[in-house]
Amino acid sequence: MRGLFSLVGLLAVLAIVGLVARQQLTNAANQRALASTASGASTPAPQVATPQQGQQLQKQVQDDVNKLMQSRPADIDQQIEPKP
Repeated sequence: MRGLFSLVGLLAVLAIVGLVARQQLTNAANQRALASTASGASTPAPQVATPQQGQQLQKQVQDDVNKLMQSRPADIDQQIEPKP
């Protein structure tokens, strides 16, 4: 009788752990989907018809990345040592 209760208790605990794990995995997948949708929805993909437009777009993206990279060290320094 005690063995039967032990087995039933073990199965109940495994079922509860399985449900909680499934719920957390589902929530994590939903959050990733929302994050990718939010970042992609704000900027639509540009349309390129000619090679010149493609080169111009590539240069614009490269310039934007360079601007962001130049301002980044100042942000990091400010986080480490806040300036008054």
